[in-house]
Amino acid sequence: MRLTSKGRYAVSAMVDLYKQQGNGPVTLAAISERQFISLSYLEQLFRCLREGKLVNSVRGPGGGYLLARPAADISIANIIRAVNEPVRTTACENAVRGCHGGSRCDTHQLWDSLGQHIYRFLDAVNLEQVCKNDVVLDHIELGAVENYITPRKSQSVSVNLAAISRLQCYLSTGSGFA
Repeated sequence: MRLTSKGRYAVSAMVDLYKQQGNGPVTLAAISERQFISLSYLEQLFRCLREGKLVNSVRGPGGGYLLARPAADISIANIIRAVNEPVRTTACENAVRGCHGGSRCDTHQLWDSLGQHIYRFLDAVNLEQVCKNDVVLDHIELGAVENYITPRKSQSVSVNLAAISRLQCYLSTGSGFA
């Protein structure tokens, strides 16, 4: 299983924000100092958290960040998703790269199901529970399994090659689209 430092740091920063925001907006410099996370990294994380509508920024003197909604309404999965941090339990990407020669390994379904269960758990745990040390397994109400099952039907993918070509051109030259 893999949850990189990005997701862990985002959760730690949000816990810190919750605990400190009673005194008003919290600066990233203060979170950086308390959590030993670089300021530049926190800036990246909080941009994602703000775009995910989990935090609000307050500008000017005395500015900083506040939670955008009550901590009980912010799941840990919300935080991890906001910073685009997948919880990976397989070595594959799109069930191809990392698997055996392009075909799924024999244990793929096991590890993929574990990943879905982890998200189910993280969706059921909210920021307030973490801050109050109330993450007790027999007190967590997991969401309906149906919400986490990946459909098994094959899906066709439509690719716009002209758009990809224009994007590649734009990225390689730095010029605008034609």
